[in-house]
Amino acid sequence: MGVQVGPHGGHLSLRRFSLRIWIDFSNSPHPLLFGPVISRLHSDGHEVLITARDNAQTVELARRRWPEVVVIGGPSPKGRRAKAKAIADRVLALRRWAKAERPALALSHNSYSQVVAARLTGIPSVTAMDFEHQPANHLAFRLATAVLLPEALRATGVRSQGAAPGKTRFYPGLKEELYLADFEPDAQILERIGITRDPGTALVVARPAPDLATYHQFENPLFLECVKSVLRDPRAVVVALPRHDAQRHALRELGGGRCIVPERAVDSRSLMTQADLLIGAGGTMTREAALMGVRTVSLFAGRQPAVDRWLVENGMMQVLTSVDELPSMEAQPRADRLVQLRERGDVLVEHFCDVLMETAGTGACARREVPA
Repeated sequence: MGVQVGPHGGHLSLRRFSLRIWIDFSNSPHPLLFGPVISRLHSDGHEVLITARDNAQTVELARRRWPEVVVIGGPSPKGRRAKAKAIADRVLALRRWAKAERPALALSHNSYSQVVAARLTGIPSVTAMDFEHQPANHLAFRLATAVLLPEALRATGVRSQGAAPGKTRFYPGLKEELYLADFEPDAQILERIGITRDPGTALVVARPAPDLATYHQFENPLFLECVKSVLRDPRAVVVALPRHDAQRHALRELGGGRCIVPERAVDSRSLMTQADLLIGAGGTMTREAALMGVRTVSLFAGRQPAVDRWLVENGMMQVLTSVDELPSMEAQPRADRLVQLRERGDVLVEHFCDVLMETAGTGACARREVPA
């Protein structure tokens, strides 16, 4: 909906507008994250244009739902200078694309390349984020028209990064709850990745650190130590979900038929409905598991994010500093939290869309009126 406002604030008329909204996927979780938002925008009559960076499983996951996705940019290289050049190149490519397509509004989860390109092109942008220690926040928050953050970040100093009160909106809960709004588990997920589960078998999902990310540029040997320890227990089967080829090679070298490394991107949410333990190194998948009631341990070796502290304080996640702190491998019954998570997800989808429409109302957005 768009509202025409008179010179003194009075509503002259209520009209329905169709916006061209540009969403950029810069990392693997983003197709899942924005899926329910895109569905809501489509149902409200808006056109959604999608770009994606060819990084990890981002494009593969995006094309499953949106074959028309436009791929711009590639993986993040090692080294600060190489990273800076890759970001600059992507900014220029996104700017050229945006000038040709002329979207009215941009949305991303801290895709700083999109935020910069949108600013250079004069497009209002909304950026969401949930990690207060990301150095690029200083750029993205200052250049974005609006900033969306989880409530847990309110007292973390994000204002000093450019998340000024006038443009920052806080939402209740975590971003992972957003895309559980439309989640239906795949009952054949284990069969699809070649697992036949015997009674008494504990299924362990292992997700290594994003060791090529700017905020996590160091090795964490504890992850492999934990996976090796789990595999010593004959009751355990491990499904390892690497982020890139170097991690895939290292995990395959562990050998044995009880460490499965899928060739393709896996529906991790469905996998979590079958898992008894998640060994993660922080990030989206670790928080997904915790929210879904899976026993979750985090090996994240950097400064602990506020959202992780929230999960720990609420008894949903444990932070490990030693392999000796690993929980036992017995299969674990747990309550089904999906109904509650869907309800919370619907609320967050509404919140995200409200902020988008609010930003569209304050920016110079090109809108196409459609019949009410």
